[in-house]
Amino acid sequence: MLLLLERKYFPNGCNGTLSHNNVAICHTIELPWRDNQIGLSCIPEGKYKIEKRYSQKFKWHLILKNVAGRSFILIHPANDALKELRGCIAPVNHITGPGRGIESRIAMHKLKQLVYRALSKRETVFINIKKEKL
Repeated sequence: MLLLLERKYFPNGCNGTLSHNNVAICHTIELPWRDNQIGLSCIPEGKYKIEKRYSQKFKWHLILKNVAGRSFILIHPANDALKELRGCIAPVNHITGPGRGIESRIAMHKLKQLVYRALSKRETVFINIKKEKL
């Protein structure tokens, strides 16, 4: 399975649309691009493997593997990138501003259902992150 995340870059955050087979799943929010600085920047554009992960804080969520210069880049619920993210990606149902959105837990649930279904069939799941086409 290949997910596509197309980003728009703003000084206060990134907004994106996450899709599969040209069908939108949800929107995303992230920190702004700050040269891949740990805890301050979104991650570089590229293709990354996604796996399931569990933690006390986020319960079941997703993790991106082999991100250059970074570790523990997660996909987890959040509604304000500057206040709640340290380089991770948060799915949201609606964008409310640069790096901000609402209904993140609902969007995360929808995304997890799709990805976990593919993983249960032993499919490898990737996310391709790139700049939105103009």
